[in-house]
Amino acid sequence: MKRLVSATLSTLAATALLASLSLPAHAAAGRVAVFSTELTPVKIYTNPHGCNKLPLDAHVLVNLTNTEVFVHADPFCMTPGLAVQEDHGSHVALGSGSFSVRD
Repeated sequence: MKRLVSATLSTLAATALLASLSLPAHAAAGRVAVFSTELTPVKIYTNPHGCNKLPLDAHVLVNLTNTEVFVHADPFCMTPGLAVQEDHGSHVALGSGSFSVRD
């Protein structure tokens, strides 16, 4: 039982440390467009800031902002992100959960 409590506390401490190391987000000027399928409209995020959840069926992200956008594997922007440069796009891996804008 003591080992379980110790392991749980260690995991929580590591998670808190990682969360404190994440960079703060700021608003980007411009838009991020996300294409999912031919049957759904393109999702537009105007002047995105912080962590933005992607549609479940997202396929392509286009960064039309003035800064880098980072695509994350989870919906809370906790995992390392793939950088998409301004005026560039990227295929979004199935199951990617979010994108963020950082300083």
